[in-house]
Amino acid sequence: MAAYKLVPDAIINLMLGEISAATRLYICSDGVVDFEDASVTNMLAEHTIAAGDFSTAAGDGTGRKLILAEQLGFEVTNTGTAVMYVLAIFATSTIVLVGTVTSQGVTDGNLVNFPTTDVLEIGDVT
Repeated sequence: MAAYKLVPDAIINLMLGEISAATRLYICSDGVVDFEDASVTNMLAEHTIAAGDFSTAAGDGTGRKLILAEQLGFEVTNTGTAVMYVLAIFATSTIVLVGTVTSQGVTDGNLVNFPTTDVLEIGDVT
């Protein structure tokens, strides 16, 4: 018999649930290695998010994915070029996910929108 592996969707949802514990969305200008990079050094905009901003769904291929709902009208606090976003748990200074965005210049005092985004997809084990 060939090797067989299975990770049930309920377990994948638990993993995605750890990411959906994020309380902050940071828009950043450069590579992020730690919380200080995300929240201070490279931060262009910051927005409070909650568990209700996330949902899980069937993956595009197999498995499950985590979706962050559109976030509208949060203020840019530093001028620069946005290239990444960071999801973090503010209370513990913990980064839970880093992703890229389409490069775009943003200006201090303006508002920025973050579109609905599939932040992570975990496929079924093969």
